[in-house]
Amino acid sequence: MPAYETLLYESSDGVATVTLNQPDTRNALSAELLSELIDAFETARDDNVVRCVVLTSSHETTFSSGANLAGFAADVPLIHRHFGTSQFPRLFRLIGELGKPVICAANGHVLAGALGIALACDLIIAKESATFGTPEIDVGAFPFMIMALIYRNVPRKKTNELLLLGERIDAREAERIGIVNKVVPADEFDSEVRDWAGKLASKSPVIMRLGKEAMFRQQDMAFADALDYLRSQLSLAMTTEDIVEGVQAFFEKREPHWKGR
Repeated sequence: MPAYETLLYESSDGVATVTLNQPDTRNALSAELLSELIDAFETARDDNVVRCVVLTSSHETTFSSGANLAGFAADVPLIHRHFGTSQFPRLFRLIGELGKPVICAANGHVLAGALGIALACDLIIAKESATFGTPEIDVGAFPFMIMALIYRNVPRKKTNELLLLGERIDAREAERIGIVNKVVPADEFDSEVRDWAGKLASKSPVIMRLGKEAMFRQQDMAFADALDYLRSQLSLAMTTEDIVEGVQAFFEKREPHWKGR
């Protein structure tokens, strides 16, 4: 397994678990953490055994506090800061184009830039005690790097409220407005994450890869273009052995045996 300074990485039963592990900074999104996070997702992408990724945190109450604010005041040339922010879109695209489903296991507060990372994931399971928010406005900043992701997941007026007021919302409200898929009590959190990760890991890897690519690419297409593209993806899926196996298994009332091709 790869060794990191800011993360923990482990793989078992087809599920790679990436754990943010800088509790002293509440997993502030430093350049080092983002770089290692990109490397961890690339490792999971390239490992044929991995079929699902879970992103979580080792901190007791916080998933991540967002960007490392010290970096905003650091005496660093502006061009270097500009280059540094490229890690965010790179990470968002990497998750979207990973070819494998990603669960954000939000075991604590998800704030500022971390909300963008969570929304880049395919599914979010939140602990009841978690809160969500974009408090950047309160420190004279603005969540520019994650705005596009929020607007693609949350109704416009509610997004405006989050961005402009900077106030936190609780997990139940986050579920209501579409940020979170499921909210569970603390004593059920780990088992719920394992259950969903196991279900995702049991699906056809080749169909999942085609499906995830289609999910990412069609989101900003014009409707007619999206229909044409998705039709071509369906035709491609019909050339796989797994779609034949899946249909046969359905009619034979048995579990499918995926070949990944």
